[in-house]
Amino acid sequence: MPPRKPSLDRSPAPEKRKVLMTVTAPSRPPSAAMRGHARRRGRRGLLGWLYATPTAVFVGALFVVPLLLVVKMSLSRWPLLTGDQGINVPDNFTKAVDHRFFTDSVVFTVKYTVLATVLLLALGLGLALLVQESSRWNSLLRASFLIPSALGLASASLLFYVLYSPYASPLAPVMESLGFTFLGSPTAALLSTTFLIVWRYAGFYMVLMLVGLQGIPADVYEAARSDGASRWQTFTKVTLPLLRPTLALTTVLCVTGSLLAFEQFYILTKGGPDNSTITVVQLIYMVAFQGQNDLGVAAALSVIVLLALIVMNALQLRAFRTEER
Repeated sequence: MPPRKPSLDRSPAPEKRKVLMTVTAPSRPPSAAMRGHARRRGRRGLLGWLYATPTAVFVGALFVVPLLLVVKMSLSRWPLLTGDQGINVPDNFTKAVDHRFFTDSVVFTVKYTVLATVLLLALGLGLALLVQESSRWNSLLRASFLIPSALGLASASLLFYVLYSPYASPLAPVMESLGFTFLGSPTAALLSTTFLIVWRYAGFYMVLMLVGLQGIPADVYEAARSDGASRWQTFTKVTLPLLRPTLALTTVLCVTGSLLAFEQFYILTKGGPDNSTITVVQLIYMVAFQGQNDLGVAAALSVIVLLALIVMNALQLRAFRTEER
């Protein structure tokens, strides 16, 4: 028999052809389970938007809208009572910078901010280290240090106003014999007001520092002690580096609050003596409601303060991140 010629048909076997057909077949429509999962995800997303809507409305109504209004006022002629309203650029910003108290208020606000920030951070960290260990007495000390934070700043300012008064204060006889007044000179007024702020907020910053300290693992301290590190070396080489995120947060909060100081100086000193304790926010109030009654210039001052806060906070956070790297 003549030999068979090899077949030229190289198509895959029926089984392989079946496999190829299965692979290249169009995808099946989603099953009911997949459709149900997609519907559940859609409901959860809608529920999340519903939960976020009240906060978004609150932030928009009380922050975004007033911010846009302030920007509009800073670019317009906007008297307090009556007058023409129109574009007034850059006259509002020029008048704001040329105000006779602008430079003095900026210098005083920066001086107060540096003093208050250093004292609050140092005292807050010291108190946190003092009550770091859990015990009955430390719990009592924590509550004692935190109690002043529950008092409103205006109420605390009125309390200290009476305490500093040369007539109604229980310290008045001692003050009279020494010839000293808490608010009688620019330096005394600054130090007295700073003491009020330190008394009011030291417990709050103690709590923030305490949270950061409790977040440091105990194994790190044990390793430092096993290596023979002293307490000072442990504090500078272990505690402070690991506490840097907390220090960044507290510094930003303290600097922002100090730059926006108003109530304590308005109640205690009213800008005196001799207009030496006028803060930037007090200047905004004076321009808007006292003397000039010009909301446009006051809004321009507000925009300048806002930009300064954004720049300073960005620089602070960048500095802490650079040190962390």
